[in-house]
Amino acid sequence: MSQLTALRVDGLEVKFGAFTAVGGASFEAHPGEVHFLIGPNGAGKTTCVDAITGLVRGTGSVRLGEDEVLGKPVQKMARLGVGRTFQTASVFEQLSVLQNLDIAVGMHRSKWALFGTRRSLDGRIAEALEQTQLEHLMHQPAGILSHGQKQWLEIGMLLVQDARVLMLDEPVAGMSLEERNATGELLHRVKEDRAVVVVEHDMEFMRNFASRVTVLHQGQVLSAGSVAEVQADPKVQEVYLGTASMAEEDAEEAAALAGRTEEV
Repeated sequence: MSQLTALRVDGLEVKFGAFTAVGGASFEAHPGEVHFLIGPNGAGKTTCVDAITGLVRGTGSVRLGEDEVLGKPVQKMARLGVGRTFQTASVFEQLSVLQNLDIAVGMHRSKWALFGTRRSLDGRIAEALEQTQLEHLMHQPAGILSHGQKQWLEIGMLLVQDARVLMLDEPVAGMSLEERNATGELLHRVKEDRAVVVVEHDMEFMRNFASRVTVLHQGQVLSAGSVAEVQADPKVQEVYLGTASMAEEDAEEAAALAGRTEEV
């Protein structure tokens, strides 16, 4: 594993024509913490991650250690150590779990090693299998995995590439409660060696597993701090709870953020 490295986002802006999707967002994510990005629909959370990972063009600065990564091609970003997952896991379903990890780790091996016969399990693969708890499924086709297990496999594929920061877009969407809890535990296992940034709407998951929270609103940082600090921030309460016409999804999210259990 490479030297522990923080992700520093400074004045990030993303514009689509005259529309500003992200307007000067700044935050830091450090190894040892699971950093959640939350906010109402349209707050700019996913766009922010898209810019950091090279999928959309942004201005400002995004540094990973000494490396400026903003504006780099997606392939270059991966080699610099920026890993990204999406709501739908991208795995090779016809291949085994082990083969998926083997392909992912291949970017760090010579072409001769790729075509040779493996005599032992690569240490990075063995560690990823242990962290994702997929050892017992290593020879099974990825296509038979549950939704949650496919997400864990995709995280494992980033781990074997020595990703220095993991950026996860709604990783527990569609998961069972058991899978959500297992995912949170996985994120806390891997955070010791890298920064973990999570875009999430599941406020219960956030409360249970966030080390630090940044709240975005209309493309800007509204609040940042611990879960308790963010929940107690009047600005956050106003944004989530002060709009009578908020969408049903945002209303449910607001109630969960406030820790309420009554119907919205």
